[in-house]
Amino acid sequence: QLQLEESGGGLVQPGGSLRLSCAASEFTLKNYAIGWFRQAPGKEREGVSCISNRDGSTYYVDSVKGRFTISRHDAENVVYLQMNSLKPEDTAVYYCAAGGCYPEYGPSNLSGYWGQGTQVTVSL
Repeated sequence: QLQLEESGGGLVQPGGSLRLSCAASEFTLKNYAIGWFRQAPGKEREGVSCISNRDGSTYYVDSVKGRFTISRHDAENVVYLQMNSLKPEDTAVYYCAAGGCYPEYGPSNLSGYWGQGTQVTVSL
């Protein structure tokens, strides 16, 4: 299994920022595209962003374009998701996964494994 660990979530006011981290201890992230997903209560999990391991190309779902930035730091074996101008509708559990990153429809989860995720709550 391609097990990843998410961290960095928390409670933030609208307009605030958070940086999520996605790390792996048992495999090298640079060999995979990495995607971020989120699942809000009562909703299906959706792909938010991803970054290719081949050319560094990125994908963002329309609702986060211009606010979120994904980056990979292969020397640290970590992928970050910088989230700015957060909105209440960004509230969800955020997950990362190794897999593919497709410009048409975003990230995929190669192994089907989902970690615990990290909770992001945007509220006054």
